[in-house]
Amino acid sequence: MSLFDHKVSDLQELLHKKELKVSDLVNESFNRINEVEGKVQAFLTLDEERARNSAKALDEKVNSETAKGLLFGMPIGIKDNIVTKDLRTTCASKILENFHPIYDATVVQKLQQAETVTIGKLNMDEFAMGSSNENSGFQKTHNPWNLETVPGGSSGGSAAAVAAGEVLFSLGSDTGGSIRQPASFCGVVGIKPTYGRVSRYGLVAFASSLDQIGPITRTVEDNAYLLQAISGLDPMDSTLANVDVPNFVSALTGDIKGLKIAVPKEYLGEGVSETAKQSVLDALKVLEAQGAVWEEVSLPHSKYALAAYYLLSSSEASANLARFDGVRYGYRTPNADNLLELYKNSRAEGFGPEVKRRIMLGTFALSSGYYDAYYKKAQQVRTLIKKDFEDVFAKYDVIVGPTTPTPAFKIGEIIDDPLTMYANDILTIPLNLAGLPGISIPCGFDNGLPLGLQIIGKYFDESTIYRVAHVFEQATNYHKQKPEL
Repeated sequence: MSLFDHKVSDLQELLHKKELKVSDLVNESFNRINEVEGKVQAFLTLDEERARNSAKALDEKVNSETAKGLLFGMPIGIKDNIVTKDLRTTCASKILENFHPIYDATVVQKLQQAETVTIGKLNMDEFAMGSSNENSGFQKTHNPWNLETVPGGSSGGSAAAVAAGEVLFSLGSDTGGSIRQPASFCGVVGIKPTYGRVSRYGLVAFASSLDQIGPITRTVEDNAYLLQAISGLDPMDSTLANVDVPNFVSALTGDIKGLKIAVPKEYLGEGVSETAKQSVLDALKVLEAQGAVWEEVSLPHSKYALAAYYLLSSSEASANLARFDGVRYGYRTPNADNLLELYKNSRAEGFGPEVKRRIMLGTFALSSGYYDAYYKKAQQVRTLIKKDFEDVFAKYDVIVGPTTPTPAFKIGEIIDDPLTMYANDILTIPLNLAGLPGISIPCGFDNGLPLGLQIIGKYFDESTIYRVAHVFEQATNYHKQKPEL
C-alpha cells in the first residue's frame, strides 16, 4: 500500500505521532516517479534536490507551532504554466523552453506558507490550449489507466501524476474544462473554483476572463484542504473577489437531505455516450438514497457555448500571447535580419500548431469589420448562458451531469480533427463562460476507463459542491480503485 493511499488528515496524524517523516513522503514520491514516469511522462521538470532539502528541514520542525497546517510536509506537483521562482516554467512550449521565473505565483507562495514540498512541474497542452495533452511541445503524457489513451488536457500531467501515485495532489488550471476533463479521464477529483476565488497572479494567461487555478486530488476531503490553502485575497490580482474563505472541510457533513438537484437535458443529449448517461443516472439514484431530490431542467443556450468559448478564448489568447515576441524573454530566432523578421520567425519557430491556430482565429475575430459579428456576439451569448444558470439556481442547489461525453480516447485518434477535439469540452465550457464552480469526481467505468460526475454550484458555494461530492464518494468505491501500471 502506498503512503499516498492515505488521506492528508491521516498522514498528518502519522507525522505528528512521529510514525512517519516528511522525508518518507518525498522518498515515496521520487521512488514512484522512478518506477512509472517512463510510462506516464507526467513531469517536465523535477526539483529533487530542493525537495529533499525541504523535507529534511521540515522533519526538524514537525512538532513546532507552525507545523500544524493542513498540508504540512505534503508533496505536490505544479502545472507548468504556474510560475515558480528559479524553477523552469515552460507552459510546455519551445518558446519558453529555458525560462526560469524570478518570482513565485501567489498560489505557490500560499503553498510555501502551508509548508508543502514541490516535487516538480507537470506537463500540459502548450499554453493550456488542448484537451488531450498531445499539444505539448516536449512530450505526450499517457493515461495511467490505459497507456494508449490520453489523460485529457490541458492539465493532463497534473491529473495523470495524481492517478499514477507520483504525487499526493497537484495544481492545474481550468479555462474550458482543463481540470475537470482530465480529472474525469484519470479517475481523480478536480475542481474549478468560482472565478475570483483563487488568485491568478503568476498564472501564465491563456484567456484571462476564463482561467482559474484549482486542485486535483485523490479524495474530496483532500481537495477541500488544498482549495482552503490556495484561496483568499491577493493585492496582486484585481479580478479576485473580496469574499470570505469558508472552512471547506467542515462542509463535509454527510447530510444532503432535501437538497435539490437539477439535471439539464442538454447534458444527457446527443453526443453523450450511453455509458456516461447511465453512470449519471446511477449516481442520481445514490444521491436520492441519501435524501436528495432531482428534476430535469433545460439550459437552452448551452448549445452555443462551444462556439462562443472558442471565439472569446482565442481572442484573449491573441492579445495575451503577443508578449512572446523574441525581444524580452523566451525563444529568439537566430534567423532574422531585421525587427519584423525577428518577431515573425521567433513566433513561427517557437509556437506549436494549435497555439498558432488559436492566435489566428482570435486575431481575425478582433479585427476591424469582424469584431461586432464575432467577438461582441460571443459576449452576448455568454450573458445568455450566465442567465440560464441563474434561472436554474433560483430553484435548485446544484446541477449534476457527466463531466465528459465519453471516456478517454486513444492517443492520436482525433489529434488531426480540431472540431471533434474541441467538442470534448462541450459539458465543461459553460461553467467557465459563467464563472461558476464545478467539480468532477469518479462515478463509473467504461471498458476499464474512468467516467466523471460533474457537480456545478452557485457562485462562491464550493462548500455545497464538496458536501454533495463527499456524500457520493462515501457511498461508493470508485475513488478507491487505482490503475495498475
